[in-house]
Amino acid sequence: MSYTQQPRATQPMQAGGSRNANNMPIVDGERDWSFGVFDCLSDPLTCVVSWFFPCVTYGRNMARYNSLEQNGAISKDPMEGIISNESIMYGVAQCFGCGGLIGMGGRAMTRSRYSVRGDQVSDCLLSCFCAPCSLTQVSREIELEEQSLGHAGAGFSQFMTPQGGANKVLDPIH
Repeated sequence: MSYTQQPRATQPMQAGGSRNANNMPIVDGERDWSFGVFDCLSDPLTCVVSWFFPCVTYGRNMARYNSLEQNGAISKDPMEGIISNESIMYGVAQCFGCGGLIGMGGRAMTRSRYSVRGDQVSDCLLSCFCAPCSLTQVSREIELEEQSLGHAGAGFSQFMTPQGGANKVLDPIH
């Protein structure tokens, strides 16, 4: 018995997937967000949920972020984070007009994970005065990493069809 082929090296698994899925230019180790803050209407379901229930979007974003950060994998439970310590904390703070202060922390963590250019002042201003856009932008950034891991993404768009593809809902034939 003889072997004629040598074993080949395999690519090491990259925990967390691509953190720059849109290949944004990197300057001084940082890049811009993959989507602009006012591109929130490109993901209408997340934007609407963020407008009426920002605590739900924040909780879901944090669950997805934590799963990627701690496990290098997507959050398997689509309801994870919707009712959580993070969402309750955001909701209570929102009742007192301080939800943006909680939201800026999640935005800053996401910005740091993806080496996105910005600072605490812009995080605070966007989280306080344009929470739906800010939360949607964070969700979309996390979704790009989930997609790079071979998943359709675990944002609210996954609820539109069983496959998680938002475009299939708009096609009445299929």
